[in-house]
Amino acid sequence: MESIILTAAVFQQIGVALGMGSSTLAVLSFFLAIKDGRIEPVERQFMGLTYLVLRVGMVLILLTTLALAFIGFSASGVAYFTVPVIATIILTAMLYLNSILMTMHLMPSKFGPAIQASSWYTLGFLFALLANGVNSFSLGTFLLGYLGMFILFYLIINLKMASLKKAMTKPEEKNT
Repeated sequence: MESIILTAAVFQQIGVALGMGSSTLAVLSFFLAIKDGRIEPVERQFMGLTYLVLRVGMVLILLTTLALAFIGFSASGVAYFTVPVIATIILTAMLYLNSILMTMHLMPSKFGPAIQASSWYTLGFLFALLANGVNSFSLGTFLLGYLGMFILFYLIINLKMASLKKAMTKPEEKNT
């Protein structure tokens, strides 16, 4: 059983690494692709590949989180659901909920990318903290950290989008 838990935990961390990296590349590639006002076919292909890797990361996280929760609950009952486990479940749920809403065009583009990036990076920070023995924090502290990460990515992404839109505005339109 121990080897199953270890294998699931390793694949869970691989999923986080793939997700953080491809999420970063997705946002940066999008900024680069729209810089000239249109997305070229080659840019679209690279973005498609990036999103494929992102989905692999998401599937790994979902499957391993569910497997570890099942094993943990079977062995320890509700005591398994510590703050770090609950935080992982919240972040995984947010990744999926936001992805679904973005795909259905129900999530405003002002918020969707920031939610996705902040969820991935909060998950990455959470796993880095856990790997370094930091696991005694409250759910409130976690939620404040997640909120802070969302605000940071909201500002970065939306300020960059505003600057790209401004740069794409034709000179004669700027004077009107």
